[in-house]
Amino acid sequence: MPAPDCVTTPVECDVLVIGSGAAGLATAVTAAYHGLRVIVVEKDSTFGGATAWSGGWMWVPRNPLARRAGIDEDPALPRTYLQHELGVHFDPARVDAFLEAAPQMVAFFEEHTSLQFADGNGIADIHGDTPGAGSGGRSVIAAPYDARQLDKELLKRLRTTMRETSFLGMPIMAGADLNAFLTLTRSWRSLLHVSQRVGRHLFDLAWHGRAMQLRNGVALVARLAKSADDLGVRLWESTPVRRLSMQGSQVCGAVVETAKGEVVINARKAVMLATGGFANDIERRRALFPRTPTGHEHLALPPQGVEGDGLRLGEAVGGEVATELASAAAWCPVSRVPYPDGSVGHFPHIIERAKPGIIGVLANGKRFVNEADGYYDYVKAMVKHSPGSEVASWLICSHRFQRRYGLGISRPFPLPIKPHLDSGYLKVGNTLEALAGACGIDPQGLRRAVDDFNRHARLGQDPAFGRGGSVYNRKQGDALHQPNPCVAPIEQGPFYAVKVEAGSFGTFAGLKTNEHAQVLDRQGLPIAGLYAAGSDMASIMGGHYPAGGINLGPAATFGYIAARHMAGATHDE
Repeated sequence: MPAPDCVTTPVECDVLVIGSGAAGLATAVTAAYHGLRVIVVEKDSTFGGATAWSGGWMWVPRNPLARRAGIDEDPALPRTYLQHELGVHFDPARVDAFLEAAPQMVAFFEEHTSLQFADGNGIADIHGDTPGAGSGGRSVIAAPYDARQLDKELLKRLRTTMRETSFLGMPIMAGADLNAFLTLTRSWRSLLHVSQRVGRHLFDLAWHGRAMQLRNGVALVARLAKSADDLGVRLWESTPVRRLSMQGSQVCGAVVETAKGEVVINARKAVMLATGGFANDIERRRALFPRTPTGHEHLALPPQGVEGDGLRLGEAVGGEVATELASAAAWCPVSRVPYPDGSVGHFPHIIERAKPGIIGVLANGKRFVNEADGYYDYVKAMVKHSPGSEVASWLICSHRFQRRYGLGISRPFPLPIKPHLDSGYLKVGNTLEALAGACGIDPQGLRRAVDDFNRHARLGQDPAFGRGGSVYNRKQGDALHQPNPCVAPIEQGPFYAVKVEAGSFGTFAGLKTNEHAQVLDRQGLPIAGLYAAGSDMASIMGGHYPAGGINLGPAATFGYIAARHMAGATHDE
């Protein structure tokens, strides 16, 4: 049910959820299942928030899908991993609450809702040398979803996938689906899969005007929205919250803005803040992000509406934002994508950095990191080592590499490369020196870096940074390339480069909470009636990035925890 145009008397509910990403919708669905009346308000015109633009992966150790596959690890292992990864930022109460509830969350949604999962049993934790690291069995993702199962009006109200990470609006799922697209010229099976996917998508575009075979974050949002709708949750879009309502020291609702005026919503039980963090709040970015003198240097991937509303609402009633984290941002290397209409998009460099035949260099031409390590680690190293004021690097590859794997938004063969050369997104040179000149890179430094890399890469080695030396590296590489799936020389021109800047999937610095997701005041006591989850909650990872899915896994889990706490549910329910 959309928001009313104007209501003069207060609207009543048990739980008011502010925000409609994974955290907000998980809260709403769980609370509604436990018999509570729920309203979800979303300030944007579509539901899904940053979740809809994400890869959709969740880090959930000991999840039911892994256990059904025979992966039944000791509960102490993921805890040990987090203890070593987070160090002084390890919060035992919240981490233990997460590790206990996360597999229960997956089981709950599987059994009682439309949210079903596919396993990520082959996905390794990022830092394989850390004690307790997992080589698989700790990840899940929403199963692909046919949007025809949604009410047509609800479907229109859901955010579509991010254009930079889709093909003509078609989401591509990491794993076998993505691998088929990358190997379509080397495998008849892959070619058949891609042909079927693209053919079906083109039919859907012609008939429905949008993607209908949903994957990744849009599948997660669609399945949660379907579940919420089935349980009678009221979903109000285009409804920003102006202020929280208080009754004494308890949060008891909010005043929201609709097309025709303000509406008072009374929430008998609680209010959940799940607006997605502050990725586009320039002033807070300027205060908390490193090497960001104006606040505009950092390229945020979440939608523009993710701009710190939940944090401001929480602070206004006594909450406190945790800033003493290892990082305030969930870093990711990002390139700017110019479009013919003058707009600029942001492309996250997740896939190609680990493939054989590419390196990352700074303006001085030097390598600075194991390119196949995690996206957070890449930016962390870039921030540390970039000379001068600008935090940037260049990804360098050969024509053969680009045609096989793509480079950023420039897709592999058979899609054309010329538009990206014409737009200036890609730089090109027949020699490395010419490429360096086009990029503003020190040509001698680049030549030395590539020559040194090639000398070892011909043997499948990278003594400088150990690329391909971890399970995570090799999983991200090309299994068909041996002896090292992450290493190959860069020898024959023309050569291409794309400029990469510091960006983020979202933010880690959020409101301080306890193990029930209750927002804490400045004395460390719960604010009655107020909860936070997702990026509005200070990350339980303390600003570290130990594994893929450490944003959405805790987001959905603490939404589940909070809703059960609001409902007074026991572990047996």
